[in-house]
Amino acid sequence: MRAQSSATTPSRIAVGGKSRPAGAATPVTAASRRTGTLLAALGVVAFSLTFPATAWGLEGFGPWSLVAVRSVLAALIAGSCLLALRVPLPGRVHLAGLAVVAAGVVVGFPLLTTLALQTSTTAHAAVVVGLLPLTTALFSALRMGTRPSRTFWTAALAGAAAVVAFTVQQSGGALTTADLYLFGALLVCAAGYTEGGRLARVMPGWQVIGWALVLCLPLSVPAAALALSYEPVRLSAHSVAGLLWVAAGSQFLGLVVWYRGMAAIGIPKASQLQLAQPLLTLVWSVLLLGEHLTVAAPLTAAAVLVCIAVTQRARG
Repeated sequence: MRAQSSATTPSRIAVGGKSRPAGAATPVTAASRRTGTLLAALGVVAFSLTFPATAWGLEGFGPWSLVAVRSVLAALIAGSCLLALRVPLPGRVHLAGLAVVAAGVVVGFPLLTTLALQTSTTAHAAVVVGLLPLTTALFSALRMGTRPSRTFWTAALAGAAAVVAFTVQQSGGALTTADLYLFGALLVCAAGYTEGGRLARVMPGWQVIGWALVLCLPLSVPAAALALSYEPVRLSAHSVAGLLWVAAGSQFLGLVVWYRGMAAIGIPKASQLQLAQPLLTLVWSVLLLGEHLTVAAPLTAAAVLVCIAVTQRARG
């Protein structure tokens, strides 16, 4: 594979009978917005299974082993795709951004949430996901200069408040030592999402997460070997299924469609779709982990869906 040249000769391509620079952004149409929304939503569904799958994985793996092995497996999948399609190496100008994605999405968020889930329930950990859309929008405003409307921010804050109230109520209102891990995961993941969404405008989203995973291999391979030598492994159907999902589903496929969706509809609006993620996580927790929900769930779901509808219609 060869590196992409950072300097190319401008060319023009025909679009609707007119010409525009080849490097110019593709015009956003109603169809592309719908497709982008669908892709981002599929990413949210994939992410909603992460905490239950992690809980399954922790039944057979230690936290450090689970995180390192999932990173290695996801990198092997991504690297195989990059090699098979003969994708050229990313240009040097993109390496810093890919490093941020790797630190936040590949290493930081999985590690911190896995450590938190040793002592926290999935319902309590879902507070992180509930606050993530607002935090991602804030990072986007700081990093990329986006300025969503007042209506957007009002709906986003209302949706975040509804999710936080619901998830805290589900956990009995108790704060645990895992909160430090969760708040740290919130910050690093928002940074990774923002940088990944920016990069997905200049390269396909699957290549963004693919290269980020590959960049981590020099660290994840020795980390996996070291962790597996110290932490006991008890293979079971649950632990293997959990590991495979967080590696292939959450760490790669989910991020592929998520970054592509963000590139199509914008980081702030895509991030608000994640307001539904804690509720989906709680549904999976009932079905897969046997946890119980209160009657507040449908009321919160309705409030969140209203907020999502408002943020999707509000102009940035």
